[in-house]
Amino acid sequence: MGVAEDIAAEIEAICDYAAVHGLLAWEDRIWAYNSVLSAIGHTGPGPQDAWTLAENAEDPAVSPAASSDVPDKLLADLAEHAIAAGKEENTASGRDRIAMEIMGLLMPRPSEIVKKFADQRSTKGAQAATDWFYSLCCDAGYVRRSAIARNICWTYESAYGPLEITINLSKPEKDPREIAAAGKAPAGEKYPACQLCIENEGYAGRPASDAFGAHPARQNLRIIPIELGHERWGFQYSPYAYFNEHCIAMSAHHRPMHVDRASLSCLLDFVDLFPHYFIGSNADLPIVGGSILSHDHYQGGRHEFAMMKAETAETFEVPGYPNIKGEVLKWPLSVLRLTSQNRSQILDAAEHIITCWRAWSDPDLGIIAHDENGAHNTVTPIVRKHDGTYEAYLALRCNITSKDHPLGVFHPHEQWHHIKRENIGLIEVMGLAILPPRLVPELKRTEELLLKGASLEELRQDELASAHAVWARGLAQTHPELAEDNIQAIVKDAVGEVFSHVLEDAGVFKWDEAGRAGQMRFIASL
Repeated sequence: MGVAEDIAAEIEAICDYAAVHGLLAWEDRIWAYNSVLSAIGHTGPGPQDAWTLAENAEDPAVSPAASSDVPDKLLADLAEHAIAAGKEENTASGRDRIAMEIMGLLMPRPSEIVKKFADQRSTKGAQAATDWFYSLCCDAGYVRRSAIARNICWTYESAYGPLEITINLSKPEKDPREIAAAGKAPAGEKYPACQLCIENEGYAGRPASDAFGAHPARQNLRIIPIELGHERWGFQYSPYAYFNEHCIAMSAHHRPMHVDRASLSCLLDFVDLFPHYFIGSNADLPIVGGSILSHDHYQGGRHEFAMMKAETAETFEVPGYPNIKGEVLKWPLSVLRLTSQNRSQILDAAEHIITCWRAWSDPDLGIIAHDENGAHNTVTPIVRKHDGTYEAYLALRCNITSKDHPLGVFHPHEQWHHIKRENIGLIEVMGLAILPPRLVPELKRTEELLLKGASLEELRQDELASAHAVWARGLAQTHPELAEDNIQAIVKDAVGEVFSHVLEDAGVFKWDEAGRAGQMRFIASL
């Protein structure tokens, strides 16, 4: 086929895909064809007569590509035609902006989706509504199933239970200092103010050359309005999900993250709305706040993390709250679990513990609540409903720094930075590692050199393996059985062990005698 025939066949196929997957009404296919044609910078050719006259998905003229699980190949081909027509810049982000524009044209308007979600919820329940909405977001290419499938995942059996390890191949690694700087960025300087603002819905995106910097295309983003804490919030799914049905709730206002009674109440409101999902908030301070600090938001989904299955080390009571069961979890971070069927008591008890923790110092353990640099203690809170009972997980956090640990005393220590140097955020607190993509080539090269019996100096001199040199030589010494058929498993286990140590570094009360005594002193103070 020539270029014109290719264009026609590919537009027909993407319109058929949208119709077959319920994004587009069958009667809208011709309109959709012309809309996509315009989006890629063309005024022709037209569709085949047989395609135009097809009456349903079973018609022979319907493209076989319509039944694809993802539209990626069709969108990539159409983006190339748009680039050739000068519609967008010849970059990966330019192609993505074209692809998202096309999918935005081929799916229902936000008002239609909000109405369908409400209908599903009222007639079939909250889980049916989220099932439908999640499927739509996947079919529309907003949840990047192909990108998610590229992530490398495995499980490491730690002393605390199975930890989930993921090498994220979708996003670049963040620097802790960049996260902190973003948290201080003033609002109103650019539009949208950040990637979590509800104003992203339908936004065309910006290239890196724009005065305000790069911003991803969001034409196929759809947001469900919900009410949390008597305010409007938005509910959407994460494009690069780290776990099943990874969702985001974001405030309609671009304001900084905060952890207090109001945010705890919002978390409880969320699980009342969606009792099949957990929800959590990143901590509201740099170093221990693992995500965008400039916009108030939560993350949730349908997944049971290792932390939620952790053993109970001790139980305790919270004075004044007789309906609360308190537990210290056997977990590398210092996590307290509160359980109750009484919503008001679990809210009051959690607020009480957070207030006490914000004022708690234990200098012998390096915990300093306040100094000349400000406040240092906060929590990473997570809430879920389990068999109708509320569970609140409070991970105690402290972002104090020191001469020995300038990036944070309770932050991954420098010896682990070759694997993980980013902040330990909400998802990792619960036992799911999100490791940077640089590890794929680095670990592969490290394995190659170890199989050759490379010395410490040889490892240090290699551009890809140098950061892992000391660690790798340690592996060689403790695993003399290293061979081609076992080295990947040994290295994966060693990476999991590093993540376990990273979480231990983030724990304010260590699992030694001094740490246990410190933990119980704090609990006694409640």
